[in-house]
Amino acid sequence: MSGLLEVIALHPADAERAEAGGADRVEVCGTLDEGGMSPTPQLVAQVRRATSIQVRVMVRLRAGYGTDGGEAVRLRGLMASYADAGADGMVLGFLNGLGEVDARLVEELVGDGPWPWTFHRAVDACLDADKAWAALPTLPRLDQVLTAGSARDVEHGLSDLLARAKADPWAASVMMAGGGLHPDHVPWLARAGVRAFHIGKPARPGGSYKAYVDTDLVRSWRNLIDAEVRHHPAATA
Repeated sequence: MSGLLEVIALHPADAERAEAGGADRVEVCGTLDEGGMSPTPQLVAQVRRATSIQVRVMVRLRAGYGTDGGEAVRLRGLMASYADAGADGMVLGFLNGLGEVDARLVEELVGDGPWPWTFHRAVDACLDADKAWAALPTLPRLDQVLTAGSARDVEHGLSDLLARAKADPWAASVMMAGGGLHPDHVPWLARAGVRAFHIGKPARPGGSYKAYVDTDLVRSWRNLIDAEVRHHPAATA
């Protein structure tokens, strides 16, 4: 039994090295401004050529988690271009003016695509986390939720992640812990039933995005995650 390891990729070399280290998937971003912005379709195509593992692409063009009708048209066009470039799935999430999951808008955005997708850390910015998580199962083809359990990082949200995973089997099955994830968080999360993990800085020397992903660092996370998941086979999968 193994867990899922996703690594942020900003360049084709990041994807190559993530795969060599045993990652299952990369999340392609154009920049890490404001927590991640959309790449060009050309970059997605380059990453696709560089790796055989799963590729999901960030779909986000502005700071914050809101958008409007005009931008939604552009986002749909981008997603079509990403799919044409070889992306396996998308990463997106938008909130309405009340700080709630904007289910109507998200359904409009993902409705035309056959691909799976991740609701990203916009969920951690919702004013009512319970209400947000109740809305997520209604979204079509959603199979992953990237969350730190708090708007800050996993260190501050760990207790909430653990409580939600233990109380809600569906949440545990889609939860991908990420956002300041540390190795010492993994055993606790695996014990609670979390099987998917997301890293950015921890995959790079010195935790710097100026450096490419390091194969050995990714492999150390691969080994840790698999060991902890195997050690807790009775947890909710």
